[in-house]
This record gives sequence, structure tokens and C-alpha cells, in this order.
Amino acid sequence: MAYSDFTLQKLKKDFGLQVDEQRDLFAAVEPVAGSNLLNDTLQETVQLAIAINTEKAQSEMIITPVLLEVRWQAKGQVSLFSGTEFNVDETKGLVGYCDYTLSCSKEQLTINAPVILITEAKNENIKAGLGQCIAGMVAAQQFNQWEGQAIDAIYGAVTTGEIWKFLKLIETVVRGVLYSITANWFYSFTGVDE
Repeated sequence: MAYSDFTLQKLKKDFGLQVDEQRDLFAAVEPVAGSNLLNDTLQETVQLAIAINTEKAQSEMIITPVLLEVRWQAKGQVSLFSGTEFNVDETKGLVGYCDYTLSCSKEQLTINAPVILITEAKNENIKAGLGQCIAGMVAAQQFNQWEGQAIDAIYGAVTTGEIWKFLKLIETVVRGVLYSITANWFYSFTGVDE
């Protein structure tokens, strides 16, 4: 079994998870302006990636620039991995590849604790990626505990590039909220014109 084999129902059963979609994950978070580089990049690539309409195009043209911006905003104090194997517990099926992994470590050679974000790219089907992403989040939570670097929350995102489902795992509760880059919040965040 691998992360991609998990469904939301299986995760609820196997790990006792609860889902709470009634909360805004970012209500208390101050918006951060994107850099000129991100703004210029997304202005050039968002519509192109949406028109090409493949997971690869959306990963390369939207998701990677956004996650690189997160790394830049964190002044290089986090590591970003793309398509890296993250095997945590084979007996529980917490093995496989994560599209993107972000860790609070500057080291880029290996994934180190604490892992703070797991992101999965999906072409047009957010719901299909929820099990895979949340399984990666559970693995990150377990990995951090085993490494003696447990943190309060593990974040996740399942995205088509255009639609982003942000997730937050605290203990056994998963909270989620959906955003669209075609919504006004994204354009005001990035400065990209509609």
C-alpha cells in the first residue's frame, strides 16, 4: 500500500481521523504580498497552464513557483522537495512519493523533521487527491514524532493549480478550506489581473 492507495474513508477508519470543514484555516493570518518575480511568473503562466490542462503543466507553471515563493519568503530556512520518496511506516501503508514536501530544515539532501507541508497535484480532481495528501500528512506527523520534533499542526494542499484545497492536521482532526485562483483573493494576493 502507498499514499496514493488511501481514501478518506480508509484514513478515518485506520487512523481515527475526523474531518471538520467548517473553519477558515487562515482567518487569523495576515496576508503576505507575493514578490514581483512570483507576480510576473504567474501573470505569464496561470492562463497557459490552465489552457494546457495537464498535471505536469500546472505543477511546473503554478504550483512550483508558489512553493518556491514560500521558501523565498522564509529566507531559505525551509527545504522544498519535489517528487521525493517519503517512506515512514510500511506496516501502516505510509510509504510512497509526495509531489511536494516542505520541511523546517535548510538541508536539501534528505527530508528532515519537522515536515510541515505535503502538497499533491491533481489534474481536475481535488477530491481524488485528498486521501493521498492526508495520508502524507499523517506520515509527516508520525515522522516528526519519531524524530523528536513533533509540531502542533501539519499542513497539506491538494491542488489543480487553479483550485487549492488547504488542509490542517492537528492530532486526529483534519480541517480544510477551498480556494480558487480565479477568485478575487488570489488576484489581490499576487497582483495578477483577471
